Amino acid sequence: MLKNMYLRYFTVCVCSAAASAVAQPYPVKVIRMVVPFAPGGNTDIIARFIVPKMSEDLGQQIIIDNRGGASSTIGTDIGAKSPPDGYTLLMVSTAHVINPAVIKKLPYDSVRDFTPITLVADVPNALVVHPSVPARTLKELINLARSRPNEMLYATPGRGTSTHLAIEMLASRAQLKLVHVPYKGVGPATVDTVAGHVHMQFSGMPSAIQFVRDGRLRMVVQSGAKRSPAAPAVPVMAEAGMPDFVVSSGFGMLAPANTPRAIVDRVHASVRKSLANPDVNKGLSSQGADPVGNTPDEYDKYNRAEIARWAKVARDAGVQAD
Repeated sequence: MLKNMYLRYFTVCVCSAAASAVAQPYPVKVIRMVVPFAPGGNTDIIARFIVPKMSEDLGQQIIIDNRGGASSTIGTDIGAKSPPDGYTLLMVSTAHVINPAVIKKLPYDSVRDFTPITLVADVPNALVVHPSVPARTLKELINLARSRPNEMLYATPGRGTSTHLAIEMLASRAQLKLVHVPYKGVGPATVDTVAGHVHMQFSGMPSAIQFVRDGRLRMVVQSGAKRSPAAPAVPVMAEAGMPDFVVSSGFGMLAPANTPRAIVDRVHASVRKSLANPDVNKGLSSQGADPVGNTPDEYDKYNRAEIARWAKVARDAGVQAD
């Protein structure tokens, strides 16, 4: 009888401990934010803007883990295969919705293997050149490139990225013969453009704007639907003679598939709170990033629509999946 009493006491204690563990509020430990690009790129910049306030709100440190390479698929695959417990989050760029169109065998499904949290920011791209390039307008740049076929070098953060497709669209429409120089991330591509090793690149506004302000790059044209407050004097493509040429990049947050909705809602609320902070909001806007913070369901619809849209863009630009 005494043995049975001890057994019942032990069972009650174990069950109580288990129930207590389950009831623990999220989060109770450090959170990893995987950024599938090298440091210094647009995705990394946007993540570092919002993470400090998120950490304050959640009461836990968020560590950014840069895992660049293979057009963001290496880091994204890490996110897809992590436990769905809220302790691994993933910050993605437009590459996430472009990759299904340009990579035949992804190691994950871009929709099914993830739980959407929110679209953090929308960022227009900009066409920038090294100051040594004798062109200040899109028309001048097109004429220069036509006069120098297969001589003008353009940098991208990798094949099939939004900036790669943007410049391929430009080359197709303007009948230009340009030379593609791919890099492993926006940061390295921008560094070499600033150094003059390549002539130009399409770039997300955050990674280029400070170099433009310092005079180390020249912004020729933007590719958003409207002029960014970060560069109000620079025309958009439609104003420069390229109608219906709108290319911007969406930067969003995902979690592994089957992450509990309560955790998703908690992280979503934290992102929204961070974006509402005046310093964060102003900082993002000054870099040319438009804060969003839509709902998980809205972000899910956005991702599905963007995958379809970029598949068409890739086909129209003649970019084949490989």
